[in-house]
Amino acid sequence: MSPYFMKWNEGFLVIGTQFAGGVFLGTALMHFLSDSNETFGDLTGKTYPFAFMLASAGYLLTMLADCLVSHVYGKYENGGPEDHDTESHFTKASLASASLLGDSVLLIAALCFHSVFEGIAIGVAETKADAWRALWTVCLHKIFAAIAMGIALLRMIPDRPLLSSVAYAFAFAISSPIGVAIGIIIDATTQGDVADWIYAISMGLACGVFIYVSINHLLSKGYMPQKMVSFDTPGHRFLAVLLGVGVIAVVMIWDT
Repeated sequence: MSPYFMKWNEGFLVIGTQFAGGVFLGTALMHFLSDSNETFGDLTGKTYPFAFMLASAGYLLTMLADCLVSHVYGKYENGGPEDHDTESHFTKASLASASLLGDSVLLIAALCFHSVFEGIAIGVAETKADAWRALWTVCLHKIFAAIAMGIALLRMIPDRPLLSSVAYAFAFAISSPIGVAIGIIIDATTQGDVADWIYAISMGLACGVFIYVSINHLLSKGYMPQKMVSFDTPGHRFLAVLLGVGVIAVVMIWDT
């Protein structure tokens, strides 16, 4: 919730958006793609790059969703009055808002789905020590993912009300306990392979979603401040991205 209360701080949003992009990019490549590829390797002896194919599919599906939203809104706006001078800017703003809303929903869904499977890892742990190790790793992931999620949502939909922010935060927070419960049930019914297949496929797709959102909406566009900000330089932006990727690189030490 802290990014919500700092949403009027231009410097925070400029640097925070780049940091969030680095966190999501690092999470996609070092965590999601790695886990998906490793799980597919355990499930099948085929050498086909399933994880990389699914990551590409996730990226393309997110791009397709953007294109469809733009097409639908474009047709809707073209069917209205032909006051092009006054409506041209409004149409572009509507297209951008709709596209960002769709991407924010995909981002939250991917984060929650991932958190569910992190909870499952705790629920299916064979020993108490394994469960505590998994819990520690999940806590590290969720801390930085939650910060990045809040900043990313403020970048994509800056005027998001407090109630919606609370709803997103609650959905993200409750997903891991739900995963723990599912993991306990799976462990009791010995259906581990089914969960592994779902995990491998979902993480591959989520990798593509995260890469698309991080590059196309956070890193390339960034946050454009309304006034002069001393931190708004290429060097500061790069360092923020580097910090985001570096944080995930350090967190992954406990995930191997």
